[in-house]
Amino acid sequence: MWFDAGVNLTNKRLLKDLDGVMLRAQQAEVRKQLIISTSIDEAEQAIKLCQQFPEQLVMTVGIHPHDAGEAPADYKQKLKELAQHPGVVAIGECGLDFNRNYSPRPEQEAVFVAQIELANELNLPLYLHERDAIDRQIELLNQYCADNTLCLTHCFTGGADELKRYAKRGHWFGITGWLCDDRRNQELVAALPNLPLDRLVLETDAPFLLPRGIKPRPKMNEPALLPVIGETLAKHLQISTQKLAELTYANTERFFGPGEQSD
Repeated sequence: MWFDAGVNLTNKRLLKDLDGVMLRAQQAEVRKQLIISTSIDEAEQAIKLCQQFPEQLVMTVGIHPHDAGEAPADYKQKLKELAQHPGVVAIGECGLDFNRNYSPRPEQEAVFVAQIELANELNLPLYLHERDAIDRQIELLNQYCADNTLCLTHCFTGGADELKRYAKRGHWFGITGWLCDDRRNQELVAALPNLPLDRLVLETDAPFLLPRGIKPRPKMNEPALLPVIGETLAKHLQISTQKLAELTYANTERFFGPGEQSD
């Protein structure tokens, strides 16, 4: 069994064939999926999907750094209200993106800090995005993140140094189809010997990051392709695919396990 720890199921490309996406995932033994929310609107859509497939779907609520500049004035209260839904298991996708800077850095930081504080308050994990901002991201986490608030570095693509810095904070790591791309996976492959296997989850980040090498080439990435990522990672780690599936499924359930939310 597999657990896709990150799928953008509110994306129009996946919604066009939602029943097919869900069926193919089940046929591929991808039993559960976590829907990533990056805005208030996406979180509201994700709640409806969780209500439609309650046994298969859980979700995050959060505001992506790209969307920080467009966040409504009452975004923190809205996120808190949305987080009361039983399908919500984390706050995010949140963090900093200094690569594209679609939102001004001060607004990115303010919205990020607010979500760190919300995760602390609700006793929920943080589902983290970071691009070209590791120094500031770690600085803000060290300043505001409670010791008992779990952190998942979503879609980790960095090298050994970045992995060690996040691992030192106790972070968990999400590995995606980036690993399957020999054109750009060298740093990540070099970092794998330092990957804490008890803090490892797998995610497709579908419909993005389609794993390379699949023939015939699919039109888009989807949860049913998670085993391809698992098989690739298992080879690098020199363990069986079945063992990796069991390990990452158990890890993901443990990370997103039920917390006791505050009033």
